[in-house]
Amino acid sequence: MAGLSGINKVNWSQVGRITEPGRYQYTFGWLTVGTEDLAIWEQYPNAVFTLVNLPAAKDQAGDEYRLGTFELR
Repeated sequence: MAGLSGINKVNWSQVGRITEPGRYQYTFGWLTVGTEDLAIWEQYPNAVFTLVNLPAAKDQAGDEYRLGTFELR
């Protein structure tokens, strides 16, 4: 994934153990986290999500991501 410098998966700790759904800025770009994603992390705190690159809007700077599939560790 371009712009990620080798990062293509994230865990809850890496995104600051956020507790609210929303759009957050990180060093690799913007990440949108949904209610369902947070429910998985609350039930499985060690789950790791694959980042899915989204097409950026013309007026946005930086890469856009959402959480994709997850694996339990």
